[in-house]
Amino acid sequence: MFIVEMQSITKRFGDLIANDHVNFELRKGEVHALLGENGAGKTTLMRILYGLYHPDSGVIKVKNQPVVIHSPKDAINLGIGMVTQHFALVPPLTVAENVVLGYQNSFVLNQTQIEESVAEAARRFGLEINPKAIVRHLSVGQRQRVEILKALYRNAEILILDEPTAVLIPQEVEALFETLNRLKQEGLSVIFISHKLHEVTQITDRVTVLRDGKVIGTVNTADVTQKELAAMMVGRETFGVARAESETTTQKPALEIINLCANDDKHLPVLKNVSLTVYEGEILGIAGVGGNGQKELAETVCGVRQPTAGKILVEGQDVTGKSPSELTRAGLGRIPEDRHEGMVMHLTVTENLVLEHLDEFTRNGTLDHKAIRQYADDLIQKFQIKAKPNDITRTLSGGNMQKVLLARVLARQPKVIIAPQPTRGLDIGATDYVRQQLLEQRQRGAAILLISEDLDEILALSDRIAVIYEGEIVGTLPASEATPERLGLLMAGAVKEH
Repeated sequence: MFIVEMQSITKRFGDLIANDHVNFELRKGEVHALLGENGAGKTTLMRILYGLYHPDSGVIKVKNQPVVIHSPKDAINLGIGMVTQHFALVPPLTVAENVVLGYQNSFVLNQTQIEESVAEAARRFGLEINPKAIVRHLSVGQRQRVEILKALYRNAEILILDEPTAVLIPQEVEALFETLNRLKQEGLSVIFISHKLHEVTQITDRVTVLRDGKVIGTVNTADVTQKELAAMMVGRETFGVARAESETTTQKPALEIINLCANDDKHLPVLKNVSLTVYEGEILGIAGVGGNGQKELAETVCGVRQPTAGKILVEGQDVTGKSPSELTRAGLGRIPEDRHEGMVMHLTVTENLVLEHLDEFTRNGTLDHKAIRQYADDLIQKFQIKAKPNDITRTLSGGNMQKVLLARVLARQPKVIIAPQPTRGLDIGATDYVRQQLLEQRQRGAAILLISEDLDEILALSDRIAVIYEGEIVGTLPASEATPERLGLLMAGAVKEH
């Protein structure tokens, strides 16, 4: 029996067709993945089911009845709950208060009563959570449990999870999957939006693959391999880039970070005596749950944020506190974490490619436009940027914007490369391309500091892995000895290894 049927759903945003006559069916008591690259239309389809968007055409049936879902309130009344990546919780309130918020009709809340009823619901669904705990004190995985409980407390029979593992450490992912299996046995139906193939094959019963807003197919998970799913997603089988053993690693330090301390934007200590060495021809991966000082570490090393103590050396030269342009001259290349901040969006591709090096194209105070154009043409070709030199940068896809940034930085052949979240928000094809570029730079002998919240990326690319937790390095180990479990314990601050 299908508990949800979406028939020929079409949704346009201007000229963009986000969903093109999409058919999707959910059975009672199954975990069904919606798989596809970024921009394939997965989230749009589910926002339609949850009443956040309205389809331009098509029919939705819930339990065989045609329905019109005007708002999330309608969806909740139909037994549909949604948990997004960005939780809608009120941090100063307790778990119990968050769960009943907006659901209780009375103005007077009996604290003991709601705590008991939420505790009872948590027990029933096997979700370990203390109803009295203040939400802001909870880990990300615990907050996600509160969101799931909130939906189930409202009698959800259909649960939409949008990229639910993006912010979790491996142990929390395991706990989430245990919860989903338990809920499935109770008859709950789950729609699992993801682009992580190994998770989809681990947790789901069926998979529907979207590409460019269209359904490519729906398959039983047991009948397909990850390779076949990748081919459905991107139209080709080859995917996944991983390092080979390096022949270029020397024991020559290219980047040394010694007892580095820095404050955050509120002037509170955020980096605490961070010491790291990256050798020539090596990728050192920094693993950690988001918000543990990664952003500030990248900014401090790149000269965007001033350190309060400690030293930074590039090939033995002290560059502590130097400006970004001085660091560039010293041989440090940085790929900005935010593509939009790293470029001037209303300038052309050519202008963004030469932005940081205009002095090299100036003759007697005049810009040499012919040389600039030739340089841009060469980089567009070399880095396979799908754009013309005079295209305005903001019109490019995320993957092509990232290629412009990579071209600008890597064309200089820097000795040290700082790469924070280099593939965040990119689809499989663009992700593979960026990772391949980093591996080529490593092969050339560059030292790369890779900061990523994607553990798969860290494990695939790094020679050594350091884990950051609350602004401290809590362990460094060779990639050959790193397992998701061991890294997960370090990322959660449960153990330290030095």
